[in-house]
Amino acid sequence: MGGQTEAIHGHDFYDEKLGAFLVPIYQMAIFEQPDRMTGETRKTDRGTDLKYSREENPTVRALEHILAKLDGGEDALGFSSGMAAIAAIYMALLRSGSRMVVSKEAYGTTIQLAEDLAKFGVETVLAGPDTEKIVEAIEPGTSLVLIETMTNPCLRIVDVPEIAKRCREVGARLVVDNTFVTPILYRPLKDGVDLVVHSATKYLAGHNDVVAGAVVGSKNLVDGVVWDWRRKLGSILAPFEAFLVIRGLKTLEVRIRRHCGNARAVAEYLSEHPRVAEVMYPGLPDNKYRKTAEKLFRDGLYGGMVSFRVRGGEEAAKKVLRKVRIIKPSPSLGGPESLLTYPIISAAAKMPPGIREELGITEDLLRLSVGLEDVDDIISDLDQALA
Repeated sequence: MGGQTEAIHGHDFYDEKLGAFLVPIYQMAIFEQPDRMTGETRKTDRGTDLKYSREENPTVRALEHILAKLDGGEDALGFSSGMAAIAAIYMALLRSGSRMVVSKEAYGTTIQLAEDLAKFGVETVLAGPDTEKIVEAIEPGTSLVLIETMTNPCLRIVDVPEIAKRCREVGARLVVDNTFVTPILYRPLKDGVDLVVHSATKYLAGHNDVVAGAVVGSKNLVDGVVWDWRRKLGSILAPFEAFLVIRGLKTLEVRIRRHCGNARAVAEYLSEHPRVAEVMYPGLPDNKYRKTAEKLFRDGLYGGMVSFRVRGGEEAAKKVLRKVRIIKPSPSLGGPESLLTYPIISAAAKMPPGIREELGITEDLLRLSVGLEDVDDIISDLDQALA
């Protein structure tokens, strides 16, 4: 089935007694075990026991089926947040003496947690942010590589197939955070990636009302390795939040297309504005990452994020944040509402000044998550704020 059909029907749930075809919320901590009718242990389709919602829950399991199909994986896991998903991956795939390569422009907390593992004997190397430097850092003996398809906040696009090739050469596992891109634009697993991770809080749930995370990949890694760490850490997604993500996924493709169309129009507007010094959007013809984006993404879509530099430095950037009306100053992304972020005080706040400067995360930089409003209203709001 196509992606939109999978997002609506990919959960395999049907209640024959009621004729119900929507996944219900199994708001239960425990399940009857063993089955009183058969005397046997109740099992999920994954082969694990269904007894306690810290380990398995039917609503979460339905979401996992949808996510696996959308990303082209064999199975998936739902987590209480994107960081919970990344923490479980670190615990599952690293040990004392491991060497890990993480993109310099990865999410700040992803980097912080990786560096904190030094006390357990894990070496973390920050590399990039471009493909060539990441590939150079993947030396023999590297255990794990973590990158983001589209970086935050400068919206660089890395060549995932090239990095996957290098990981195979040295025997490293490759994890790709595909939050900004979603499986609608790109499915990293088809290019040799081992695991895909999402902050489902963002585009997947899509309404700024859920905190959730997900991991997708092979049964061997997802069920055989990462699942047990989710169990031990107690970081499974709650059933109500899983229900909300399932609801959000049903409109994912139509939302992403609208986000992308609006973002392109906003980027073109900003690129002509006299008060804007630079626009970062991979869909612009002169963008450095346009060719890589065309290689990876489908249907001429380039994402719903636009970053730009305001002439006048920190003072001018903060004025824009204060003056927007429809657009909301907020550090998240991916919902119906357009959100404007000042990266230097959010995701990059704890980043060393030298790395911020190297990456181009400067005091004049703003990041816009372009929402689903009428694009003329978004542009009008930017216009009055810039003025």
